[in-house]
Amino acid sequence: MAFNNYQRDISILFICKKDNEYAQRASAWLRSHFNKVEIFEGRRSDKLPDSVLNWKGDLLISFISPWVYPPTLLSAASLAAINFHPGSPDYPGTGCTNFAVYEEAISYGITCHHMDARVDAGSIIAVKDFPLKPEDSVLGVTEHCYHLIETCFYEVMGALQQGGTLPVSDRKWTRKPFTRKQLNDLCRITPDMSETEIAKRIKATTYKHPWAYTMIGNHKFVLQA
Repeated sequence: MAFNNYQRDISILFICKKDNEYAQRASAWLRSHFNKVEIFEGRRSDKLPDSVLNWKGDLLISFISPWVYPPTLLSAASLAAINFHPGSPDYPGTGCTNFAVYEEAISYGITCHHMDARVDAGSIIAVKDFPLKPEDSVLGVTEHCYHLIETCFYEVMGALQQGGTLPVSDRKWTRKPFTRKQLNDLCRITPDMSETEIAKRIKATTYKHPWAYTMIGNHKFVLQA
């Protein structure tokens, strides 16, 4: 896909997480380099408004975004619908960083890819990898991913703004996307687990505060920091 002489006039919808400094810089860059940019910022609990769901234009960009988009919105982008995913091709889906930490992966990364009806399954545009260390936390890895996503965003969009094309990576997704249920299951601690397993789960499900919990009967008890 080539962007020709009209690239500054393509219509762009940029969807991102609210109050995220990386997204704010990226959206400001878009506004300064393209003439027709719509921005939607929101939190996971927010619903996509009609102005987003009914959008039609050229390029849809999902940037550190918690939403899954309907096929009608993806197909409304005449040139491309792309996502900047905070996880490598080995970790698609929900809770990708949590599972990488839990599995003690030796490397991780971010992925820019085309979006289709299946989550984190479209063809890959670019990947940026980095090594993981045993002491790395979910928060630290997430912040590193955000930094690399911003870097990748400027590289991909800068090339398009100059009239180039979207890169084509030879990388492939290596597994089915993790689901919200799998992440919730990872957060659960039971009495039959070993101390090692409990420690792994707590580490892998602690972001700014722990998500780990246990159930006694119908009562849920959440770990406190």
